Amino acid sequence: MSTRLANGGRLLDKGRKLDFTFNGTRLRGYEGDTLASALLANDQMLMGRSFKYHRPRGVVASGAEEPNALVGLGEGAAFEPNQRVTTTELFDGLTCTSQNHWPSLNFDIGAINTKLSRFLPAGFYYKMFIHPRPFWKHVYEPIIRKSAGLGRAPDQRDTDTYEHFYAFCDVLVIGGGIAGLQAARAAGAAGAKVLLIEQTAHWGGRAPVDGGTVDGQPVDKFVDELVSELQGMDNVTLRNRTMGAGVYDHGYALGYERVTDHQPKAKGPRHRLWRIRAAQIVTATGAIERPLSFAGNDIPGVMLASAVRDYVVDYGVSIGDRTVVVTNNDDAYRTAIILKKNGLDVPVILDARVPTQDSALMAEAKSLGIRVLMGHAISSVQGGKRVTGVEICSQAGEGAVLEEIACDVVAMSGGWSPVVHLWSHCGGKLIWDEATAAFRPDVDKAPTGATGAPFVTPAGAANGDFLLGDVLRDGNSAGKAAAKAAGHSGAVPAAPSAEEIAEAPMAPVWMMPQGAGIKKRQKAWLDYQNDVKVSDIQLAAQEGFESVEHAKRYTTLGMATDQGKLSNINGLAILSDALGQPIPQTGTTTFRPPYTPISFASITGEARDARFMPVRQTPMYQWHVENGAFFEPVGQWRRPYTYQKPGESVEDAVAREVKATRSSLGMLDASTLGKLLVKGPDAGKFLDMLYTNMMSTLKPGRCRYGLMCSENGFLIDDGVVARVGEDAFLCHTTTGGAESIHGHMEEWLQTEWWDWDVYVANLTEQYAQIAVVGPRARETLEKLTGDDISAEALPFMAWADITLAGLQARVYRISFSGELSYEIAVKASEGRALWDALLAAGASANITVYGTEALHIMRAEKGFIMIGDETDGTVIPQDLGLNWAISKKKEDYLGKRAQERSHMSDPARWKLVGLETVDGGVLPDGAYATAEGENANGQRETQGRVTSTYHSPTLERGIAMGLVLNGPDRMGEVLEFPRLDGTIMRAKIVDPVFFDKDGEKQNV
Repeated sequence: MSTRLANGGRLLDKGRKLDFTFNGTRLRGYEGDTLASALLANDQMLMGRSFKYHRPRGVVASGAEEPNALVGLGEGAAFEPNQRVTTTELFDGLTCTSQNHWPSLNFDIGAINTKLSRFLPAGFYYKMFIHPRPFWKHVYEPIIRKSAGLGRAPDQRDTDTYEHFYAFCDVLVIGGGIAGLQAARAAGAAGAKVLLIEQTAHWGGRAPVDGGTVDGQPVDKFVDELVSELQGMDNVTLRNRTMGAGVYDHGYALGYERVTDHQPKAKGPRHRLWRIRAAQIVTATGAIERPLSFAGNDIPGVMLASAVRDYVVDYGVSIGDRTVVVTNNDDAYRTAIILKKNGLDVPVILDARVPTQDSALMAEAKSLGIRVLMGHAISSVQGGKRVTGVEICSQAGEGAVLEEIACDVVAMSGGWSPVVHLWSHCGGKLIWDEATAAFRPDVDKAPTGATGAPFVTPAGAANGDFLLGDVLRDGNSAGKAAAKAAGHSGAVPAAPSAEEIAEAPMAPVWMMPQGAGIKKRQKAWLDYQNDVKVSDIQLAAQEGFESVEHAKRYTTLGMATDQGKLSNINGLAILSDALGQPIPQTGTTTFRPPYTPISFASITGEARDARFMPVRQTPMYQWHVENGAFFEPVGQWRRPYTYQKPGESVEDAVAREVKATRSSLGMLDASTLGKLLVKGPDAGKFLDMLYTNMMSTLKPGRCRYGLMCSENGFLIDDGVVARVGEDAFLCHTTTGGAESIHGHMEEWLQTEWWDWDVYVANLTEQYAQIAVVGPRARETLEKLTGDDISAEALPFMAWADITLAGLQARVYRISFSGELSYEIAVKASEGRALWDALLAAGASANITVYGTEALHIMRAEKGFIMIGDETDGTVIPQDLGLNWAISKKKEDYLGKRAQERSHMSDPARWKLVGLETVDGGVLPDGAYATAEGENANGQRETQGRVTSTYHSPTLERGIAMGLVLNGPDRMGEVLEFPRLDGTIMRAKIVDPVFFDKDGEKQNV
């Protein structure tokens, strides 16, 4: 029976009792308990069910590696599924429920799957759900959807808050065990700014549990003094309950802090995501004990030996009265010794190693009267929902039972594996250590930073050092080296000396007994949550899945919420044995961040509600609101669609704006257009590769329209490029393309042309940009400036710096409306002032502010394309008649070779034309032009589609642009466009330029 011991529990405050509820039953624990220790203290061994077979599951570990004991934590808005009981700190009023069972935890109908296990081997779903095909929709899919997933999704809105925090340091130490503490002390003594993070609430890692002496004093006292010393150092910051989630290139790391999970009523965010930039990183992440594979090793009560030890020492919890210890190494003897000293019975230690001379730990165990059987193993564990006994056999045999022993706990230890996850996240390589039968960091192949120097250093058990003295020395050395690499070389004290306790060599044992038959292998578990057995891995190898990554996906080994922390090495060993090759040849699976699950809310931080996608506002936004703007979303911006006056419809407002601009003077807020500064000696060469036409020949003071394609040849953006210096260009992009084109530029610079001397800056929000458009644009600007902006001084497609309304402004003579037009850029802080000045100066010309719909109509009247309307990801410039914007002088540009493919140069591609309705109406947007006959799907053939369609106030009829098969060669033909109501609209193919074809109005 699992119960609380009268003594022990170094982490508990027994003066403060806490009430909590599990599956509706009220239980009691103490301040300092984890949910796991509190449940075990109340003899709650059964805590959940496995995913596939719904087998009974209890706690197997004591930390983040726990795969079994997951619960739904909290209620209502505070509910959170799949929370590990081993890492959940107990608090008063905690409520939790077990998962993955029906109708109850003790009686689960899904357990019938265990009886059907012979029909549900590894990969059965790949074979079973194919035939008969009609079964998929009506039988297979409904069952799969109902059984998929663990726990249940929250059904109420999360009311907690979350935040991001940015930190910068010289040395980041991940892991607060003695290696991490010593590394932080060394780096801090050297003068480095140090940040030390530890995922648990306590410092020292396993050392206070495992014992030993440092500098002649107990290790737990040494830890307390070391933490106190670090807290007194101004250049060292300590954060517990903060997990190192991932390590990335250039010293970037993520930390995940659980701020108030243990105090849900406290003020402040629940979780905090740390974004850390460090010159150097020390990974002192410790090691994880491996389980052993034997029949029945998943029954509640079979636990890691280190976990049994933890619950006794840290929480004063006895898992049971009689514990059988089974091991292949010395460390498990510590568990037996601690149990015995706490008055608990250890009838036998089963050591799979061949008889050898006693080590210190073995000798101590024997002196306490514990029976030790060398070369022995467990044939099978007896019990169902909890352990009742074990059958003992010889490790070298096939499992013949030599003896049966009654017990209620099995403490197993298969050795220790360094936690190499964070080391591997950023490219650190691993080597196989025969002595410990584990992968450890290959320190000669450390991840390198931007300068080429290694920026990650493993320390302590994470580096393959397990003895106390070695751990301290390695931590000290790692901290000192990291500080020196970060530029700090102050005096660092020598590492403290520790009691050295020699241990006998371990024996790599992956399965018990060595010659176990198929019936035992079918009951020996590797991945507890996903129910992957030894026999499943062997079957995968037999069926040809020789790659570890393929075997992982075929069997789901290591794909549970613990991501294989307990199962991976054992699974690799079984796979290697089945393939007849050494483990290093099989290799490892890929370690990916985060190290343990982090909440989606912490990733989001404050980006929720109005902050989820903040509305970006131009400097003139408030004016738009005050003057009746009807907004439309464009990317993250809200741009005025039109400005309605009282009693005016949207359509009437748009028509008024178009007519006023064409006849006199209009003004547009164009601040949202992307403005990317491309600067450097190779800027011209870079832009020549990005744009289809030549930009390097553009002269300072001049502008050029350019097209940008993806590497697949499709048009992705367009805009005007202005050369603003000998080595500087300002690239205007579409509103929606500013961020993506900036990313596009950076991607090519960083991955392909990394040696080009080019710098790109997104200046979109640094400037306000206002378009002054119409026949009276020049005379209006002349009221506000003494500079010469005549057609001769500032011709079309040129720019100049002038003083306008007392402000320093850059004026671009470009036009998207076909009218005389100036686009004026000033500092964002001066945008509103210029806007007001222009309104006052243009009052005599009846200045009219217009929105995006009027802008679109005027550009369509001129036949100008719009990215996103005339393009859909499959359109190339040649489809739009823009061959003139493709340089014939350049050897290459992004997309050039793709556009030379046969299907891209096919003359039968749909081409851009104008469409003029026969009856003057407006074509439906996106409507298809039908053709004779039917296609292979039995649908009517099509020969074109509408890309943009408007009612033109200027021409007083419907106009449209579209892509039509052989369109430019079919001028005058009439096409039919079916509408949703079954009627047909007819439109004639015409030139896409409907207004001022010769450009006389924009060139005045």
